[in-house]
Amino acid sequence: MENTMKAVGLYRYLPIDDPESLLDLTIPKPQATNKDLLVRVKAISVNPVDTKIRGPKDKVEEQPKILGWDAAGIVEEVGENCTLFQPGDEVFYAGAANRQGANSEFHLVDERIVGKKPSTLDFAAAASLPLTSLTAYEALFEHLGLTQNKSENVGKKLLIVNGAGGVGSVAIQLAKSIDLTVVATASRPETRDWVKKQGADFVIDHHQDFAPQLQKINMNEVDYILCLHSTELHWTAMADVIAPLGKICSIVETEKPVELGLLKDKSATFTWEFMFTKSNYQTNLITQHNFLNDIARMIDAKEIHATINQNYGPINAENLKKAHKQLESDTTIGKIVLENFA
Repeated sequence: MENTMKAVGLYRYLPIDDPESLLDLTIPKPQATNKDLLVRVKAISVNPVDTKIRGPKDKVEEQPKILGWDAAGIVEEVGENCTLFQPGDEVFYAGAANRQGANSEFHLVDERIVGKKPSTLDFAAAASLPLTSLTAYEALFEHLGLTQNKSENVGKKLLIVNGAGGVGSVAIQLAKSIDLTVVATASRPETRDWVKKQGADFVIDHHQDFAPQLQKINMNEVDYILCLHSTELHWTAMADVIAPLGKICSIVETEKPVELGLLKDKSATFTWEFMFTKSNYQTNLITQHNFLNDIARMIDAKEIHATINQNYGPINAENLKKAHKQLESDTTIGKIVLENFA
């Protein structure tokens, strides 16, 4: 049995209430070659991308599809061209959407998109970080063009739409670590409390127009906007409050066209962030290794903290179904993790 491993996967893409939407499986254990690490997975977390990929469609897989793009574990083997890690290293990473995911006892991942696990966190807390922290980090520092030089951020204002989700929870902390003024949106008492706990200076409601709410806190405009929910729904409100020469970044695909012309008069910039672009197109991979190591450094220095909020227990189909169902309710606060294979 040494050449097999436990995993949770699917053959058909089904609603989460279907008994076959996620299955407990035994599959071959892979081997590390080239620049791949073979990681013994200790903990995973679940993200909206998992539910979107699993969502109902006609496709049927001949070999099981394994989901899961957030993991922490221990390097078991290294490929012959690896230079960054060695067996026994504790790591965390989000992986690549065009490869098998990490909902398995062992997982292959390119070492260039892997970081050293924060030494001050256990595996469960570490697994809550990679996808959301990479997304937030790339959005703020690559796409919005922010600098870690705090003196350049004095007086600059960032609006985060949907601050209580996984990415928002990290983005608030990263923005506060470089002295930005952060306005986060949240609509329920528990989510408002959560974003304040992450460090948001002000909280407004995304179910209401942004401009009058910002005016009540003496803001007529914001320099940057990070949109983490319903891009087209908030498009007009964002265009209304973005400052001249300001920048808007979104991570949420549009379901309908948006009027890009609303940004022209202000010469405002719109940009996308998609964490899997680099692995999908095999470009700038090493930046994700560097970014994750910086995140780990910030965690260990207590500049930011992990956003784990619920631990659903062992990694199996039953618990993963619960996690997917919770995510699909669109009411998740922070991150859901699972750890160890029972």
